[in-house]
Amino acid sequence: MRTPLSPDQPLQQDYEVRFEWAHEGLRSIAPGAGVVVLVDAVSFSTTVERAVAEGIEVQPFAGGRDEAERLAAEGAFGDARLAGRRGDPGVSLSPSSLTAENVAAFGATRAVVTSFNGSRLAAAAASFGVPVIAASLRNRTAVAEWILAHQHGLGRRARVAVVAAGEVRDDETVRFSVEDMLTAGAVIDALGTLGIDACSPEAAAACASYTGLSRAIRHLFTASTSGVELREDGEGADVDLAAQVDVSRTVPVLVDGVFRVMDPVSPVYG
Repeated sequence: MRTPLSPDQPLQQDYEVRFEWAHEGLRSIAPGAGVVVLVDAVSFSTTVERAVAEGIEVQPFAGGRDEAERLAAEGAFGDARLAGRRGDPGVSLSPSSLTAENVAAFGATRAVVTSFNGSRLAAAAASFGVPVIAASLRNRTAVAEWILAHQHGLGRRARVAVVAAGEVRDDETVRFSVEDMLTAGAVIDALGTLGIDACSPEAAAACASYTGLSRAIRHLFTASTSGVELREDGEGADVDLAAQVDVSRTVPVLVDGVFRVMDPVSPVYG
């Protein structure tokens, strides 16, 4: 009988491009990687891209919403302001909330964002001490180009760990998310176009899901479990934004606990 794998056992180590799911997957493929790409398409990573593109840095908060509100009331976040829950007025977890009007009224250049999936995964990814990039369909080619430039700056290949958040249930189990699979595959496809193509079987399968279904992306996003839930809640605009491909050149990078625009050859990365 085969011994079950430990969540901390490194996997896919022979490959330049790796792919896995959620916290356990991050712990298995991030060791030895030079870049972590975080995908939580609907909607954390799309919200981060939209916010940074509009001039707002994003500080992911890994704790619960109640704790974040308490700390905000105590002034613990300094000049940063706590963004709202999805659907709240003004700047919130919803990517569609990042309008020029809401950004102007926000009154801060840094937003603290709580997200049961993306924020917690971003905080965990930061512990590996390498650049963590928030990727969406919107910026997938820009992300791949950033990674290539980063490799050139390092003067060597930097392995890439692509981690899809999935939908984490209340009991901490992870539900498959088709939009995260397709978005991760889109990033892996863009990397392959640039020659960063030594993929693990898991990464190759994610890539094939995107290339095989790319003409149906919008339908798949809106018809997925998450897409249907959001549309029924009146948040269909978030799904529409997340389904747009290659419309952004913004690459948010997590440094010192904050997503912001960073040069891929910055000395911060050593």
